[in-house]
Amino acid sequence: MQRQAIAISKQLPNQNMIRALWLGVLALAFVLVQAVMAHARPESLAPLAEQISPSVVNITTSTVVEGRTGPQGIVPEGSPFEDFFREFQDRNGQGDRPRRSSALGSGFVISEDGFIVTNNHVIEGADEILIEFFNGDELEAELIGTDPNTDIALLKVEADGPLPFVPFGDSDGARVGDWVVAMGNPLGQGFSVSAGIVSARNRALSGTYDDYIQTDAAINRGNSGGPLFNMDGEVIGVNTAILSPNGGSIGIGFSMASNVVTRVVDQLQEFGETRRGWLGVRIQDVTEDIAEAIGLEPVAGALVTSVPEGPAMEAGMQDGDVILSFAGVDVEDTRGLVRQVGNSPVGETVRVVVYRDGETVTLRVTLGRREEAEGAVPAAVEAPDGEPESPVTRDVLGLTLSTLTEEMRTELGLDDGQDGLAVMAVDETSEAYEKGLRAGDVITEAGQQKVTSISDFETRLEEVKDAGRKSLLLLVRRGGDPRFVALSLEE
Repeated sequence: MQRQAIAISKQLPNQNMIRALWLGVLALAFVLVQAVMAHARPESLAPLAEQISPSVVNITTSTVVEGRTGPQGIVPEGSPFEDFFREFQDRNGQGDRPRRSSALGSGFVISEDGFIVTNNHVIEGADEILIEFFNGDELEAELIGTDPNTDIALLKVEADGPLPFVPFGDSDGARVGDWVVAMGNPLGQGFSVSAGIVSARNRALSGTYDDYIQTDAAINRGNSGGPLFNMDGEVIGVNTAILSPNGGSIGIGFSMASNVVTRVVDQLQEFGETRRGWLGVRIQDVTEDIAEAIGLEPVAGALVTSVPEGPAMEAGMQDGDVILSFAGVDVEDTRGLVRQVGNSPVGETVRVVVYRDGETVTLRVTLGRREEAEGAVPAAVEAPDGEPESPVTRDVLGLTLSTLTEEMRTELGLDDGQDGLAVMAVDETSEAYEKGLRAGDVITEAGQQKVTSISDFETRLEEVKDAGRKSLLLLVRRGGDPRFVALSLEE
């Protein structure tokens, strides 16, 4: 017993020493981690600013504006005072001579041979473009190409030697909360740096291809076209717009994501213009009631409202198809599909999976070029002769419907021979009114089947009810633009 007690007493000090040693190691590790974190978060952004400043430029544009031919805006034309005010303008140098207007913006060099990126609205309509570098040097720039859809322009300067430039980063890797730095020429004050964080991602403003990074880094007039940097000195956005009630920064600025910009810049460098893929359909988002009306689960995809002549029609796509997959990528909504198609090469053949009549159908579509399609003008169609028709009306689902007559087609500005039912009135207390249907709309399909008469509509309505559906899907056209609307059948 005594020997055992002595053995235990000898082990206790050893265990205490081991415990103390482990505590010491943990404390040291904690201190080291704190030191590493402090080192990773610099106290100053000065080193980064010094690194990237030489690649940022100020842009001054000059435009010749026609001189005024008279004292417009001062006195009415023909007034007895017109000659007096014209003489006054001439004496003060405000006569018919052309005037030169200038504007300021920002940009950045992306290659040592002098390619410069800025906003399209900075240089739009300019006769001369002058680039001022951080060291004070000035060079005239040549316009290589522009893309109004993303508000991006590509310039080129000829320098005596290689220019300092900045690389593009991966904008998809930017996280909400990451630090960013904006540089540019705010309010014409010269080179300026502001810092903030990524406030939001994937913002859409008004364009088809919008993918903006929102930031609270100060962006003001004159910052347009300047770069938004991450902490590695990579450009992840091009400063483009602000949201403000007074025209100044209130901490809501937007930069076009670099992953959009790089694709545009590559095409402008190669072709001097953009060449985006074109599918050739009109689409809208799939809502829950639309998905229920056609038996689609889950709620996703892009609903085809119209298939004009083009790649999709040639591949067999139809009105009412829901595009579920494009080139192997699931389609979540219309915005995602438009961007994916636009980013695809012209002439490429892709697999498009659509939902049609409760089944999936795979189509092979050879993409056209969007820019060519947007410039196409449809040919006019001669109006056939015909006798006046007597319209038939019916009140259903809050709508007063009538068969189309030639007189109605003329009044509504429809193509001759357009089939469908005219909406004569809409009950303002109905779901139809709530979902935007108005008098003058034309219903061309009901239950994904064409309707040309009241009896067609009634047949479609009964078929949908017999199938156990809770809503009826209508294809509605207004001013030639189609969209689908699902109306509830519940009383």
